[in-house]
Amino acid sequence: MHTKLITDALTTLREQKPLVVNITNYVVMNNSANALLAVGASPIMAHSRLEMAEMMSFAGALVINIGTLDSVWIERMAFAIEQANENQKMVILDPVGCGASSLRTDTSRRFAALAKRLIIRGNASEIIALAGEVSQSKGVDAQDSSSAALTAAASLVETYQCNVVVSGETDYIVSKDPETLEVTIIALDNGHAMMPLITGMGCSLTALTGAFAAVGETTGLAAAAVMGVAGEIAAEQANGPGSLQVALLDTLYALDVDTLAERLKLSVVNI
Repeated sequence: MHTKLITDALTTLREQKPLVVNITNYVVMNNSANALLAVGASPIMAHSRLEMAEMMSFAGALVINIGTLDSVWIERMAFAIEQANENQKMVILDPVGCGASSLRTDTSRRFAALAKRLIIRGNASEIIALAGEVSQSKGVDAQDSSSAALTAAASLVETYQCNVVVSGETDYIVSKDPETLEVTIIALDNGHAMMPLITGMGCSLTALTGAFAAVGETTGLAAAAVMGVAGEIAAEQANGPGSLQVALLDTLYALDVDTLAERLKLSVVNI
């Protein structure tokens, strides 16, 4: 069931080529845009408040990444989220460095509360801090294991009525079953240890999460699966982080549903 959801979502994304609005940080704009293009989506890195209402009227989803935060960007992002709400579009929030400063933590919580249709994608330390627990962040890097964030992720699902993707050595997708209303957790054990050595790898996953959300896959599962499998395949061809970055784009572009299904390492976690 989960595998078919993932492969069907990839097929649909490539057919529909959804437009994803990204208000993201200066460091990763190029990475995120290229990842979206490679997988089959259409990125726009829009930041002006003057065009945001118009943009969100026809875009598929909104990605908010607070990596290079300042007072001007905060209000632009808040306005964009309001426009996404008005147009009933998904908001994908990447709370970069949440827990590293009160500004990042407070802003992340403000945006999570503001968004009506929300997916949160972060590393374990960010998710733990966002939920109000004590995390072990070091700047924007996680010091906690992804499994340590499961309780926090489940709390966020309940608090904000959202879905949560926790990135790490194992990725966890935490969501509420629409029928049973129970919190479910899916673990993905794809990926490679070299992936965290490339800046913006998680930010690219956030962007892909937006693309899949735009075509109706709003748990974050398909994006995490595609990114993990693509990273794993790319690492087999790479000599280091530099060549991995290039190989990842090539792999996202060439990845077919049969390879995706065959390589998936997916399990359901009981809580």
